[in-house]
Amino acid sequence: MLREYLPVLLQIVVAIGFAASALLVSVLVGKTGTRSPLKDSPYECGMLPQGAGQPRFSVKFYLVAMLFILFDIEVVFLYPWAVVYKEMLRENAPLILGSMLSFMAVLFVGYIYALKKGAFDWKT
Repeated sequence: MLREYLPVLLQIVVAIGFAASALLVSVLVGKTGTRSPLKDSPYECGMLPQGAGQPRFSVKFYLVAMLFILFDIEVVFLYPWAVVYKEMLRENAPLILGSMLSFMAVLFVGYIYALKKGAFDWKT
C-alpha cells in the first residue's frame, strides 16, 4: 500500500529540493553583485519618485470595484443559460423561464439595494 504513495513522496522531495536549491543559489549569486544607493532607488519611467509610494484610495473606489465584480460574475451565469435555452425550452419551458426570472429578480433586488444605499453616486 505504501508503494502507491512513493511517486507522491518523490514529487514532494523534488519540489522541496528545488525550492531550497533555488533559494541557496540566489543567496550565493546575489551577494557577489555590487549594490549602491542609486541601484536601490525605485525607477519610475525615468522620473525621480516623489511623494508617498502608494496613494490612498477612497472607500468608494473599493465599493464600486466590488459591485462591478459582483454583477460581472452574476452576468457570467447567464451565458450557459443562453447556450442551452432553445434546447431546454422544448423540454420544460416553465422551469427554465422560472429559474431565470428568479435569478434576475435576485440580481435586480441587489441592484436596487446598491442604488438606494448610494453606491453608484460618483460625486462624493
